[in-house]
Amino acid sequence: MRALIHSRFGEAEDVLAVEERPVPEPGAGQVRLRIVLSPIHNHDIWTVRGTYGYKPELPAASGTEALGIVDALGEGVEHLTVGQRVATGGTFGAWAEYIVANAAGLIPVPDALSDESAAQLVSMPFSTISLLQFLDVNEGDWIVQNAANGAVGRMLAQLGAARGVHVLGLVRRAEGVEELRAQGIENVISTDQDDWREQAARLTGGAPIVAGVDSVGGSASGDVLSLLSEGGTLVAFGAMNSPVMEIASSDVIFKQAIVKGFWGSKVIQQLDAATRGALFGELIQRVTDGTLTLPVAGVFDAADIADAVRLSKTPGRVGKVLVRF
Repeated sequence: MRALIHSRFGEAEDVLAVEERPVPEPGAGQVRLRIVLSPIHNHDIWTVRGTYGYKPELPAASGTEALGIVDALGEGVEHLTVGQRVATGGTFGAWAEYIVANAAGLIPVPDALSDESAAQLVSMPFSTISLLQFLDVNEGDWIVQNAANGAVGRMLAQLGAARGVHVLGLVRRAEGVEELRAQGIENVISTDQDDWREQAARLTGGAPIVAGVDSVGGSASGDVLSLLSEGGTLVAFGAMNSPVMEIASSDVIFKQAIVKGFWGSKVIQQLDAATRGALFGELIQRVTDGTLTLPVAGVFDAADIADAVRLSKTPGRVGKVLVRF
């Protein structure tokens, strides 16, 4: 079978190559999947580069999320059938024609969901809906987020709107406001304008902003905190620009603000089975009815992985880049 392998750490477009590997056999509690599509995530690129929290032994496989078709069942697997479409978000080595995955972690995909949507269902969308759950906000509440034109930002705006939560989005350039408006996402302002805080107050009508999500770091963290109401919560979700959060002590003190981090893998592990199932059910419903959109920037054969990675790294790209096997 074909698999994307790297024998040294480095930029993915330079070190990844298609190699022939034996077709794996499923053990007890496992299934073998024939991979259909797999997205390229930043953490996949960082892993190939050798800069992520997990550093595999070389030569190493790559990829973590995929849509697959059940090809063979291991001993004791009874809730899945051969030929069934399933999604996986935590199986390392997903960039291959066939992989072995733990059956308990697979998500059955309904026929109404396209391959392109199902392939990217688990990692980013489920982290986003888990983040919304983590914020513990109610219908009618206002929250604020930066990097509003990023993948998570777009999804959080759509999922929040579906739940009746008002999401104020911050972007760093005026063009980003129009890009989001074209996708039907409103309540977005650009922080490159001198009066952006006044614009925020007008959009919210002076309503309290009870929570904020920072995906950027640096001074952008302080911008989000500055908009929160007394008792508001600032959640660190990412550090796109800086590993250091620059926040004003006065905002923390006088707003009595709470600052905490969100690490998806930890938070999701702590969800009980009923909550996890309900969130996945909501995700599938939102994608199926078009409330949540999962755009695709391009689909590439595994042999063209270098071009796929280059597109994935392109600034302003809208949608995930998918790899086909």
